[in-house]
Amino acid sequence: MTQTIMNPQRLKQLLPMVTLLSIVPLWEILCRTLSIPDYLLPSPSRIINAFYEVDSARWLDHLWATLRVAVLGFGLSMLISFPLAVAMVCSRYMTKTLYPLLVIIQSTPVVAVAPLIIVIFGTGDAPRLTITCLITFFPLVVAMTTGMLETPSELIELSRSLRAGRRKEILQIRLPYATPHIFSGMKVAITLSIIGAVVAEFVAAEKGLGYFIQFSTSFFKVPQAFSSLIFLSAVSLALFKLVQWIQQRFFSWSLPKDQRV
Repeated sequence: MTQTIMNPQRLKQLLPMVTLLSIVPLWEILCRTLSIPDYLLPSPSRIINAFYEVDSARWLDHLWATLRVAVLGFGLSMLISFPLAVAMVCSRYMTKTLYPLLVIIQSTPVVAVAPLIIVIFGTGDAPRLTITCLITFFPLVVAMTTGMLETPSELIELSRSLRAGRRKEILQIRLPYATPHIFSGMKVAITLSIIGAVVAEFVAAEKGLGYFIQFSTSFFKVPQAFSSLIFLSAVSLALFKLVQWIQQRFFSWSLPKDQRV
């Protein structure tokens, strides 16, 4: 047991967690010694109490509302991104046409266009999914396009010399080569999907952790809002780890050797 704990690799993995956990007692001491009011900065113990003050069924209801929109929005972005990335890889004209449009979409603050999206789509899931898609779409399509365009020209020339069609070139050569890029984009997008869902809930929802944060702060229940934020961070981390696990479990060949399980 002692040898396992003292293993340098294990210590290296635990160090970030230990550093983060060491901040908690310092935070608690700071709040108590300086008597910081809850509405400015609640102590960790107060945040934990606020978490248990809310019924677990209510937490699950809000969590499910946020998680559902985040995962569906992320999945929808994946479905839209792939054909667009393939189109840009296959056609220089499409690249010159679509890329500036994507940059414009990415540079537009989603919070600013959210009210317009609600006017267009009304209430329900449609505006929330649209906002989540807008936030997650750009990193996915850029990762897919960049990965496929960086396929070595020797491999492309070899496939063409073997008379492989464009479909085989994309599916059997460019796409596998782009897998590390795609997973990098997915890891960014899956955490952004939570942000997108929360932003949408600020303006167009009656359920969800984003709505609950807004509800809590409007009644000055700041510890409760902090509990929601910590909950959101945990969910984002869990989704990130899920994508990481899928890559390690099913696409380990796409990882550097020192990161393979």
